[in-house]
Order: sequence, then C-alpha cells, then structure tokens
Amino acid sequence: MGEPLIRTRGVAKDYRVGDNLIHALAGVSVDIARGEFLAVMGPSGSGKSTFMNVLGCLDRPSAGEYWLDAQPVSALSDDALAAVRNRGIGFVFQNFNLLARTSALENVELPLVYAGAAARPRRERALEMLARVGLAERAHHLPQQLSGGQQQRVAIARALVTRPALILADEPTGALDSHTSLEIMALLQELNRQGMTVVLVTHEADVARFARRVLRFLDGRVIADEGNAVPEEARRLAARDTAAAA
Repeated sequence: MGEPLIRTRGVAKDYRVGDNLIHALAGVSVDIARGEFLAVMGPSGSGKSTFMNVLGCLDRPSAGEYWLDAQPVSALSDDALAAVRNRGIGFVFQNFNLLARTSALENVELPLVYAGAAARPRRERALEMLARVGLAERAHHLPQQLSGGQQQRVAIARALVTRPALILADEPTGALDSHTSLEIMALLQELNRQGMTVVLVTHEADVARFARRVLRFLDGRVIADEGNAVPEEARRLAARDTAAAA
C-alpha cells in the first residue's frame, strides 16, 4: 500500500477560554489513504470539527504532526499553509457559502481568480466542473435562482475546480431535505469512485452509512474506527424515492 494522503500523529489542539484550557483534540493519530471516503462523527464538542479544521489547514495543531500528500504541513508558514489550502483542498460547507450576486459560473471560478489564472482557461475549467456536477445549463443563474441541491452542486464544483487531492465536506446535507441529501451523497460517492478522496463531517448516522469508513470522536479522541465494506448506495435510494413520488 502506498503513502497515505493524510497522516496525523499525536495531533492535539488546545484553546484557552478565560482561565480554562480546553483540550479540543487529545492526541489523534490517523492514516487516510488516497481514494478513501471517510465519515467523521461525534456529538457536539467531540473534536470532529476541530479535526476537520486541522486537516483543512485552517488551524494549526498545538502538538503533534500532520502530513498531507507526504508534506509536513503542520510546520509550514502561514503563507505556505494558505497555498496548500488553496491548491490541494476543496471545501464544501453546510450553507453553500456562495456569493449571492454572482452567477454559478463566477462562483465556481473564484478559487482560480485567487490563484491568478487567466480569464479564458479559468472559465473553461469552471464550465467543465459545472458539467461534471450536472449543472452546465445553469451556469449563468444566480444562487437564488437555484434550488438548495443545485446550490450545493455549485459549491461542489467550486471545490473541484482547482483539481484538489482532497474534498472536505462539513455537514454538506445539513440544509437539505432527505431526497436532495441522497442526490448530494450520490454525487460525492461518484466523485469518490472516480478517485477523489472525500472526508465528510456529519452528526447523522444516515449520512455516514454512505462512506466506506467511519471515525467516531468523543472528548477529542478517536474512540472507534469502523470499516464499511458495502456502503449504502445513495443513487439507488434517490432513484427509488423519485419513482415513489411519481
């Protein structure tokens, strides 16, 4: 087996709140292989969101080491961390985080604008990613002209546009109805089948069952690491729901 895409060893994260020291992570050591689909679960305050922030280079560990794609990112400068974050990681959030007065196409282009890409190739790449998530015909619609599921697909296209090694999805179905949630999970499963590494934070067991592996957090520690040899197939369930509603 090759080098894991993600490797953490003894990662801890402490926060000071007034006179109290909060141990958000307490020595987390995890390997995540390339091409995995991993769900991270746990109750509020368990450390799962802090773990996601460390993986996404949004936060530095207080102790321990983190390697992303064999690079020791926990030792990088702030500017170097930002470069890793912008090039190597795609983020998907619960509330989409789209610019309201900007078209779907322009929202997807945004990471390439920050990266300094020329106008024509970035537009071509953004159109390619919108087509990949099934929204090529909605490229010039504003977010308010799209359904919640379509907005999340735009957000996923934006996450993909820099061709990252890793997608981090933080409660990506939290603002969606059950059928639309299945459609988004089907898309994430398809991206994973195409080779994308996906790490998903969720508090919903019904969402985690679509992943191949589940990490369970409690009090800043991993208390269970469970494989799922046969993940639930979201596309099949979405099709069944559509047929039942017809």
